[in-house]
Formats: sequence, C-alpha cells, structure tokens
Amino acid sequence: MAPAHMNSAPAAVFAVKQRFTAMVNRYEILPADADGNPNGPMLAFAQQKRMKLKEEVIFYSDDTKTSPVFSFKARNVLDVHGMTDIFDPQGNPIGMFRKDFKASLLRSTWHVSAAGGSETRGQERSVLVAVLRRFTDVTFIPYHFDFTWADGTVAFSVEKRWGVRDRYKVSVWDTSIDWRVIAAMAVALDALQAR
Repeated sequence: MAPAHMNSAPAAVFAVKQRFTAMVNRYEILPADADGNPNGPMLAFAQQKRMKLKEEVIFYSDDTKTSPVFSFKARNVLDVHGMTDIFDPQGNPIGMFRKDFKASLLRSTWHVSAAGGSETRGQERSVLVAVLRRFTDVTFIPYHFDFTWADGTVAFSVEKRWGVRDRYKVSVWDTSIDWRVIAAMAVALDALQAR
C-alpha cells in the first residue's frame, strides 16, 4: 500500500524507456505527464557498457553520445552490497547507491544518497510481486519501488509499467535530490537488479 501523502501530485515526473537492442542496454530519460507518458525533449540517453569488470552506465545529452551528462560506476567487482558511485561529467561524485543484500533476499532493497546528503531507502512495495518475480521467468510483471527518508516520507518512486519492453514512471516528491541521482537509480533498477 502506498503511503498516504503519495496521493498528492508529485513535484516532477519523468519516464525511463528501454530501447530494444541485442548487444547493449540503452535507455531514454524523458519528461512525462502525471500518468508517466513522455511529453518533452530527451533529458538524457544512457548506454550500459558491456564486458566490463565493474558495472558502468554513461548518460549523454542525446543519442549522438557526444556530450556526457553523468554516469555511474560500481566500486568493486562482484560486490554483493552493490556500492555504486554517480559522477558528473567532470568525474566529481554527485551521489551513490547500494543494494541491501540481506533485505533483498525477500524484497529488493536499495539505499540512495546525493553527495553530502541523507540516505533514502527504496524497497519493492509489494511482497507478493517480489516473490513472484523471484520464482517465475516472467519479466514483464510491473512493480513499484518507494524511496523513503528515515521518517517514512517518500522522496521518489519508480514504477515499472505493463509491457514487453521495460518502461518506468518516476515520480519525484522531494526535488532537493539531484534528478541525475534519481535517474541513475531508476536505470539501475533495470540494468543491475537480478530478475
């Protein structure tokens, strides 16, 4: 069940769409309306680097891939805690996220923070959906992650939509968090999380 304050309209909404390609994961980040339908020019284009010992995704201003906007890169190889740093185009850290391995045994759980800021905790909203995703090969089951502050207030949420292609609605209530940190986490839910 969603926290009560989420019945109010989010301050910002954007969409994450995965492009279907055989060799690499590619994502479009787009502004969206309240229903999560894209309604504006591209905010960023992401491409996951393959065959890297440390997981890395670079976000560009568009699909020409000429102007990097931000990136994320895992700290270690095969780290069960999934510590991953988010960088601006100059390589300065702007945030990080990590997987909570123990909590993720039942429901996938992540921790996200902007540089110098407090940490949010994101967890699958539905235990039933979490269990279904672990014990079936069906990859198009929709799910919701709510990222909350320590007091239970939701900072942002990521909702996977129904469909064969991966599409996400990202709703932001706390705009003090750099949108690039939120976008990085949204893409990581698709690119890094074991299904």
